[in-house]
Amino acid sequence: MASTLINGGDYSVLDMDNKAGYGGGVDDVYGEDSATEDQLVTPWTVSVASGYNLLRDPHHNKGLAFTEKERDAHYLRGLLPPAVLTQELQEKRLMHNLRQYEVPLHRYTAMMDLQERNERLFYKLLIDNVEELLPVVYTPTVGEACQKYGSIFRRPQGLYISLKEKGKILEVLKNWPERNIQVIVVTDGERILGLGDLGCQGMGIPVGKLSLYTALGGLRPSACLPITIDVGTNNEKLLNDEFYIGLRHKRATGQEYAELLEEFMTAVKQNYGEKVLIQFEDFANHNAFELLSRYSSSHLVFNDDIQGTASVVLAGLISALKLVGGKLADHNFLFLGAGEAGTGIAELIALEISKQTKTPVEETRKKIWLVDSKGLIVKSRIGSLQHFKRPWAHEHEPVKELLDAVKAIKPTVLIGSSGVGKTFTKEVVEAMASLNEKPLILALSNPTSQSECTAEEAYTWSKGRAIFASGSPFDPVNYEGKVFVPGQANNAYIFPGFGLGLIISGAIRVHDDMLLAASEALAAQVSEENYEKGLIYPPFTNIRKISAHIAANVAAKVYELGLASHLPRPKDLVKYAESCMYSPLYRSYR
Repeated sequence: MASTLINGGDYSVLDMDNKAGYGGGVDDVYGEDSATEDQLVTPWTVSVASGYNLLRDPHHNKGLAFTEKERDAHYLRGLLPPAVLTQELQEKRLMHNLRQYEVPLHRYTAMMDLQERNERLFYKLLIDNVEELLPVVYTPTVGEACQKYGSIFRRPQGLYISLKEKGKILEVLKNWPERNIQVIVVTDGERILGLGDLGCQGMGIPVGKLSLYTALGGLRPSACLPITIDVGTNNEKLLNDEFYIGLRHKRATGQEYAELLEEFMTAVKQNYGEKVLIQFEDFANHNAFELLSRYSSSHLVFNDDIQGTASVVLAGLISALKLVGGKLADHNFLFLGAGEAGTGIAELIALEISKQTKTPVEETRKKIWLVDSKGLIVKSRIGSLQHFKRPWAHEHEPVKELLDAVKAIKPTVLIGSSGVGKTFTKEVVEAMASLNEKPLILALSNPTSQSECTAEEAYTWSKGRAIFASGSPFDPVNYEGKVFVPGQANNAYIFPGFGLGLIISGAIRVHDDMLLAASEALAAQVSEENYEKGLIYPPFTNIRKISAHIAANVAAKVYELGLASHLPRPKDLVKYAESCMYSPLYRSYR
């Protein structure tokens, strides 16, 4: 990431295409990320870090990679063994050690320990081994980590804001050591993946998401802030657990909850400014829709469960058309699950069909049907439906079971977002296969235990004809001598590049057209080679390149809609996005 250090004068990084490339777009006060790899930088903390303190500072610690000269200059003699290792050798050793663990949670804790002692090595490891380590730092392992967070808790990795802090949230935000925050991922822990209410222990989700913002989207770690809002938990097991780290009472609701969230949103804007991106994560349905609706016009907010999931699924559907044929408008969609993910995906599909056919979205919604816990959502149920389900109540006789809904609606696409495992039964998959030459089946619920069906089940029951993708990873399946590689509709394809695009353009609001732009950019990254394997998503090995293209497409839409504050617009947005990405390579110290 070669660039010129400009910390003075009248220039701004955003005034030019090639004068500077700040990692993640934050002002680089000490010149660390705007330096070339061989330029010297100063390892500042409050003062110059040296000796024992330098080895305890994860931002600057290099372990055995400190050179002989650096060991003399920074009082490290005797504090380290005499060997000097390269970062590559450190990485090789750590990967060897990680592969010795048979329990995924042990790998997770080892990775978290690494992040807390050597930040750059952590991200180097994650970037270079993304397909192997993504399931470790995120789903499915992060779900188990959240369930046991009280037992494995070592040191705080983010901010905890509880009802105890009501009235002084701004002061709490000021306790965080970093000032130039660009992305906040916040949860209240009420609906963690498909695992339910984990209360304060949901912190593993914001921590995991933000590590992916850096590794996959290139935002600098110091610009990311994980936050858990603790209003209590309704999980009796946690309330009775002596190791539980959160408030020990039932969840606050109603006005008390709303007032705390209002104070939080106001304090964030006051402390970090208009352009900080706030990503809502794993809130329960009733709060998720309300928060997104309330703050989308006043803050830069994004709900990954509603919007991120929708964008990545739409990308998969767009690319799948190459395999199943036709246009999006030619297909019928049936969802199992009508919560945040289900209704969010459905709405984005309807918007994309509306955009392609110039048909009102009220009409395009009629191609999409949803099944919830009470059966098919139909007009006769509208009086009892939650507000976010009502647009999907179409004219049809009541249908109770999913199998009967498949037979009645005759969908070409079946999407699971129910959070309930084993619901795509043999009969359901066989019914889809009898209706379609190439049934498109997406089992999106996380973690793996909650997936509506496995990859093996989808391929076996459809006699190898299904096009399958899931939310959590599955291994390749050998069916009758042919190897099928299941795709993963992982939000990690979208949110890192989406966030980067908002930041490099200085977006002040999120618009649905930006989500469509992200989906189209992701779909465009699927190669012919991928299609030949039956894949509808590109491999994660190219994720930084994919993220740069998504960021560029999103930023272009931000500029087009007049919602950008970073002016003038860079000439080449892909190159600009790449230039803003954080590099985990070690720096040389004076």
